[in-house]
Amino acid sequence: MEAIHPSISTAERRQTSSSRNVLLNRLSMSQKYAVNSLTQYGYQFAFSRNTDEGNLAILMCGNNIATVDAQGDIDTSPQITIRD
Repeated sequence: MEAIHPSISTAERRQTSSSRNVLLNRLSMSQKYAVNSLTQYGYQFAFSRNTDEGNLAILMCGNNIATVDAQGDIDTSPQITIRD
């Protein structure tokens, strides 16, 4: 495993610790379909979080945030805060 330097930003650590493809492969087929459809509107997969309900995919488009739950349901107005 690669050592992570303490001065690397959180966003850089997220990308360094797991490749995007590995994270995307952990999503359900429904999530993958929904994530793909959001990318057609300019959203980019940022990261995923494990929740009590399953993986939650987080996508960004500028300052806009969208989430895709384990069932593939899209929320373009989630009540979440993204840390810098």
